[in-house]
Amino acid sequence: MCLITDEFVNCIKLIFMGKIVIVGYKPKTGKNEALKALMLTHLPRLKQEGLVTDRESIIMEAADGTIVEVFEWLSEDAIQNAHKNPAVLQMWDEYAEVCDYIPVGNLPEAGSLFSSFEPVD
Repeated sequence: MCLITDEFVNCIKLIFMGKIVIVGYKPKTGKNEALKALMLTHLPRLKQEGLVTDRESIIMEAADGTIVEVFEWLSEDAIQNAHKNPAVLQMWDEYAEVCDYIPVGNLPEAGSLFSSFEPVD
């Protein structure tokens, strides 16, 4: 008989379960359109590196122009691997030129019971 402990299950979840994240990208002055164009490449580039699931991302815009994205990493390991992946590091350099990362909780919309954003296509 094989016993599966809670510790084993938690370990498997950390390694193999997806991690959904919500990220805020505040465009630098005059970089709104460049950021929106870059956003369209974000998920495909992460998929090419095998770091995200097949779940489609949701990309939206706050009233102040901040872009908010919801997407799913493949696992906690995938997140860690992204930090040493040359293609991802290059992509993050591109993001650094057009935006700053901000906590989504800093957006006024986040204070609403039903936070509302404009879709970005």
